[in-house]
Amino acid sequence: MVVESKAMDHIRKVLEQFGNKYFTADGALKRTNVIEDLDKYDKDLMTALLSDELLHKTYTSKIAGVEIFEINKFVDMLKYKEYWSDSFTKFNNKIGLTVGDRYIVDSSDVVLDFPYKDTVLKAGMTKEDVNSGDADEPFLNETLAKSEIDELKEPKIFVNAKKYDENGEHEISSFSDQDNFIIKGNNLIVLYGLEEKYAGKIKLIYIDVPFNTNSDKFPYNDSFNHATWLTFMKNRLEISWKLLSEDGSIFLHVDDNEIHYVKVLMDNIFGREHFKNMISVKTAEASGVKMSHVTKRFLKQKESILFYSKNNASFNPIKKAKENWDNEYNKYFEGLTFSDKQKWNKLLSQEEYSENDILSLDSIFKNVNTISVADAYKKNNSKLSFDDWKKANSWRIFRTAASSSIKKLTDEKKAQSKLEQPFFTVISKRDHNLYLVKSDYSATSTSPRVQVLFADEYLEEYITDFWNDIPTTGLESEGNVNFKNGKKPEALLQRIIRFASNKNDIVLDFFGGSGTTAATAHKLGRRWISVEQITHQVELQKHRLSVVISGKDQNGISKDINWQGGGSFVYAELMEKNGGYVRDIKASKTIEEALNVFRRMKETTDFDFRVDLDKFEQEIHDFTSLDDVKKELLHILDKNQLYYNYANIDDADVRDLISDSDYQFNKSFYSSNESGEE
Repeated sequence: MVVESKAMDHIRKVLEQFGNKYFTADGALKRTNVIEDLDKYDKDLMTALLSDELLHKTYTSKIAGVEIFEINKFVDMLKYKEYWSDSFTKFNNKIGLTVGDRYIVDSSDVVLDFPYKDTVLKAGMTKEDVNSGDADEPFLNETLAKSEIDELKEPKIFVNAKKYDENGEHEISSFSDQDNFIIKGNNLIVLYGLEEKYAGKIKLIYIDVPFNTNSDKFPYNDSFNHATWLTFMKNRLEISWKLLSEDGSIFLHVDDNEIHYVKVLMDNIFGREHFKNMISVKTAEASGVKMSHVTKRFLKQKESILFYSKNNASFNPIKKAKENWDNEYNKYFEGLTFSDKQKWNKLLSQEEYSENDILSLDSIFKNVNTISVADAYKKNNSKLSFDDWKKANSWRIFRTAASSSIKKLTDEKKAQSKLEQPFFTVISKRDHNLYLVKSDYSATSTSPRVQVLFADEYLEEYITDFWNDIPTTGLESEGNVNFKNGKKPEALLQRIIRFASNKNDIVLDFFGGSGTTAATAHKLGRRWISVEQITHQVELQKHRLSVVISGKDQNGISKDINWQGGGSFVYAELMEKNGGYVRDIKASKTIEEALNVFRRMKETTDFDFRVDLDKFEQEIHDFTSLDDVKKELLHILDKNQLYYNYANIDDADVRDLISDSDYQFNKSFYSSNESGEE
C-alpha cells in the first residue's frame, strides 16, 4: 500500500507535465482520460510514465526477455479509495454500469465482448419478429481487438440500389441528400457507415427496441441476457448520440423489463442533464390473456418512452381535446356574433394594444346579455345533441374565475372611466395581457369571480407524460401490412414526430420493423432513414412505403391529414461477404449440409486469423451434434468480413462483383465524405 501511495504521487507529477489534459479545474484526476490514452498506447503518455523510475519498476515485468508495461495493474490501482478524496470505495467516484470491476464507459473493448460471447445475437431484433428463424442476418459477438473493432465500423458497400416513386421501381446510380432511405443490414454497422455523412444532422431518432423477454427470442441464458442486452444497447446508443444534431432528440421505447437499467445507461452515455421525460404509454386493455395474471400481480397496461435531447433542442407543444366537457362553463353570451369573437381573438393575439383597440373591444361587449347554457340550448331548438351543441357554440360559452390582481385592474378602470356596461376589457401593466372582465362582482371580496374565460380556449389541454389516448388495438393491417405483434400505431409516431421535428428534418429509426416510423414521417413531410436486417420486414417496409407514395394508404393518420400520396425513397443493402455463409450455416438441416457450406467457405471466405484451419477440419468431422457443428463454423468466420468495406470498392476482385449502377451509387453516397464538402 505504501508503494501504491508513492506511485500515486509520482503519477500526479508525471501527469502534471501535460497541463490540464488529465486534471479538472479543481485538481481532480480525470481518470477516464488517462485510461483512454493508455488503451491507445499514447506515445507521449507511455514515455512519460516509463521514464519515472518508481513507476517503471512497479508496473513493468519481463517476459521472455521482453519488457511489458502492466496496464491493467496500473489502471486498477487508479480506482481505489486511497487516491480519491471524495470516495470510500473504488466505485463511489461515480455511478454507472460495470463489467467485472470496470465501468462500461471506461472499457475500450466492451463494445463486442459479452457473456456467452460465442452465441448469436440478432442485432436488429424487434418485437415484430415473431419467429426467431426469420432473423436471417444475425450479428456474431466475439472478443475483438481495438483495431478489429475499428475495421468493423468502417463504411460498407451498398448493392441492389433502387428508387421507388409513383411510377414504381427504378435502377439508380446516385444518391441525393433529400432522398429517404431504407437500408438492409446490421444496424450497428449501418449506423457507423452513416456517421461521416449524417453526424450532427439527424433531428429525431425513435427506436422501439427489443424488450429482452422470452417472447422476443433474445437467445441468452437468463443469468446472462441482461448484461448482454445492455451492452447491445450501449453500442448503438453511443453512435446514435453522435448522429443527432445539436437541436436533436432521441425517444427510446421499452417496457418494464429493462426500463430502469437502460435509463442509467442512457444517463451515462448522454448525461443526466439531457434527460427530459419518461413517458408512460397505455398499450393494452385489461382483458384477454392478461386476466390470467390477475391473482399474481397488477395487470400490465403500459410501456415507456425515454426522451433525451441535446442542448439546443426546441419543441412544438401539442394539445389534445379534453375528454369531457367542463361543467363550470355554464354561461352563454346572447348578442355576441361569431365575427365579434374573431375580432376579439385577433386582438388577443397582439403583443401591444392601442386605445382604439380597447374601445373597439369594449363596444363588442356593450350590449351582450348572459343566460344559462341550458336555456340557450332550448332557445336554439338545435337538432344537435346537448354535448355537440356546446362544442359548436363554445366560442360564446364562458365561465368566470377568481383573481385578486384582475379585480384590482377592474376596480381601477371602473373608477377612471365610469363604465356602465356589464363586460369590458382590462390590460395588465406588468405582462400587457388582455382580459375580459365582468363589472358586476362583490366589491367586498378580495378575490371575486371577475375574469371571463371562453370555453373554446379550454376545450384542449397540453399533452403530458401520460399517454392513454392513443388506440393500440386493431392495428394488425395498419399500413397495409399484416403484423400481429409489436406494431406501434402511426398516431403514436405522429405525436412524437410533430413534437420533436419540423418539415424536411431527418427522422431515423434503426429498428425499422414494419416501417411505422418511416411511413408516418413520410406523410408528415419529414425526410427519413429506416434500418432493418430481417428480409421479411424489409419487404414489408418497401411494400408499405410504396403504397404510401401511391396515395392508396388511407390507414393510420392518412385520413386525418388528408394524405394524397407523393414522394419517393431509395432502397439499398449492405454487400454481404461472410454474412451469406452465416445464413447458410443456420439454415442447415443436417451435419452434411453444414459441412457442404464449410467446403464452399474454404474457397472464398475469410477465416479468423487465429484458426488453424487444417486442425479444425480434422476435428469438425468428428462432431456428432448439428448444433455443435453450426456453432464452430460460425465461430471461425472473420467477424469483420460480414460485409465488404467501401474502402475496397476499387479492388479488382471486389469491383467485378458490383454492377456499374451500384458502383456509381456508392461513389455518389460517399462523395461528400471524400471531397470534404458539406
